[in-house]
Amino acid sequence: MDSNRQSNYKLNKTEKKFLRKQIKARHTLLRHEGIETVSYATQSLVVANGGLGNGVSRNQLLPVLETCGPVDALLMPPNKPYSFVSYKTAEESKKAYVTLNGKEIVDDLGQKIILYFNFVEKAQWKELGLQALPPGLMVVEEIISSEDEKMLLESINWTEDTGNQNVQKSLKHRRVKHFGYEFHYENNNVDRGKPLPGGLPDICDSILEKWLKEGHIKHKPDQLTVNQYEPGHGIPAHIDTHSAFEDEIVSLSLGSEVVMDFKHPDGITVPVMLPRRSLLVMTGESRYLWTHGITPRKFDTVQASKGHKSGIITSDVGDLTLSKRGIRTSFTFRKVRQTPCNCSYPLVCDSQMKATPPSFPESEREASQLEQEYVHRVYEEIAGHFSSTRHTPWPHVVEFLKALPRGSLVADVGCGNGKYLGINKELYMIGCDRSQSLVDICRERHFQAFVCDALAVPIRGGACDACVSIAVIHHFATAERRVAALQELVRLLRPGGKALVYVWAMEQEYNKKKSKYLRENRMSQGKEEEVSSDTPGPELLVEQVPDTGHKEPACRMPSVSDFQEGGRNSREVTNSKLPVHTNRTSFHSQDVLVPWHLKGNPGKDKPAEPFGPGGSHDPSPVFHRFYHVFREGELEAACQTLSNVRVLRSYYDQGNWCVILEKV
Repeated sequence: MDSNRQSNYKLNKTEKKFLRKQIKARHTLLRHEGIETVSYATQSLVVANGGLGNGVSRNQLLPVLETCGPVDALLMPPNKPYSFVSYKTAEESKKAYVTLNGKEIVDDLGQKIILYFNFVEKAQWKELGLQALPPGLMVVEEIISSEDEKMLLESINWTEDTGNQNVQKSLKHRRVKHFGYEFHYENNNVDRGKPLPGGLPDICDSILEKWLKEGHIKHKPDQLTVNQYEPGHGIPAHIDTHSAFEDEIVSLSLGSEVVMDFKHPDGITVPVMLPRRSLLVMTGESRYLWTHGITPRKFDTVQASKGHKSGIITSDVGDLTLSKRGIRTSFTFRKVRQTPCNCSYPLVCDSQMKATPPSFPESEREASQLEQEYVHRVYEEIAGHFSSTRHTPWPHVVEFLKALPRGSLVADVGCGNGKYLGINKELYMIGCDRSQSLVDICRERHFQAFVCDALAVPIRGGACDACVSIAVIHHFATAERRVAALQELVRLLRPGGKALVYVWAMEQEYNKKKSKYLRENRMSQGKEEEVSSDTPGPELLVEQVPDTGHKEPACRMPSVSDFQEGGRNSREVTNSKLPVHTNRTSFHSQDVLVPWHLKGNPGKDKPAEPFGPGGSHDPSPVFHRFYHVFREGELEAACQTLSNVRVLRSYYDQGNWCVILEKV
């Protein structure tokens, strides 16, 4: 073959780059989603980067695809960065493959996105079964007229003197006004002895009477909170304080529709559309047990069909698109409770919870409950603030990820906000975390992540080249559960695969040298807690109460027997109360509660009362997290109980014990 003819087969730099991107998209779809592409032309294509998870709407993508022929079906799975398209003929599909591959479009946020196409045998998606609204939840459409909506919106004067008692200074992401009683966000409660003058606005009286007469509500409210939300803002998942308000919580949506997420403690999430001028009524289980919140984003995933308004956003991927949020004003009506709550949900009821610290768990069931209340729930509440303090990767973790071979599949178990998922672009990384809110943050950053428990990761055994578990295993409440978490990491690895594990160390002073965490004790006093939270030491620790718990012998080293059934960690500490740790000080107990003060409390830290997962009369809400801090040698000893594993390296890194494991 002559040189001129040979040059025709050479790809230029741009074409080579495109080909690499297309191949990477193909491998990513296979490894992360199990979607297998084919090399021959079919009627169906998978469109990488053309998904709802990328901010690409149906109305935006469909016209682009239709330039190559009539589209038979466009399937857009929720929160996924890809979609499936089927054409009438394979010729039309082939035309799209040739002409649209590498096409640049601008998503609804104004960002440039390049589409990559690959053939698939069939465009399909496993849909979830139909969900039901949470028990006790009701959405009433068009509850008021457009004229009443206009009058209600105009009745709220956002520009009046801020000295007015009904006006509260704007919160971080919204404007707010209270009527009847002021709602205190620092403790999610009201002061019953200090009603606001004037009661509820007169315009609300006739509307409430009408709702009572029509049976939409059973009690006339005496407290109103008006919030105004800009597009992109939301509210954290929460349950309205049981002791503060009666059973019925009602919210009127004005100005714009929005999707509100309801989540059961078991992890089930139900997205519910609240149309403009609709009334949301929460009673019973939906009011007392399910959290409700609005994810901060500028677009919601909604049904594309015009007939669908309120209710559950279904998983029909052939009928999903994006809806741009507008300015929404909510009128939330409540009736202030005058007696303690005696609902049927004592585990989450502040009136029925005992104001004492939890005890060390005596059984597997108690351990799971402790983790649910003092780990899972807390991270769900603090996810946004927590993520804002987690942005600097730890050097030795980066070193581990950078040293892995190109193309390795890596699982980050307990990925948090995903700060390690994008470290090495040559890897195929997937993250998982117990917190839906943290996983949502990962997805907003265009990382592949899903919700699961670290004891049961839904990835095929032996599929991963490497795993990382950074600051996760110390959240398990018993030695048996910590070993089980290590065993799950090993299960994911292929033979020869490696895992990096970091846990908090009890020894914050090692080899006569204080960790950076202790050295910064002075600078942290009186300042926001996240001052040094990105240093490679424990995350955030505050105030201590007298240590009523166990103390281990200072010089005793752990052995393998400590981690087998009936070892000291599972029995000797029975019936002890968990102490609360002091910020920037050495540990005195291995099993502790670690308070997290939400941003906004620059003053002195105080232990929270009661000892629930969160809640305090302190100006800043306090949430307690459970930790087991590891002694020297303890992590290695736990690893030695595992089969087919060897410890390649064990080291101390600024207040953390770390191991690198290899599956043999």
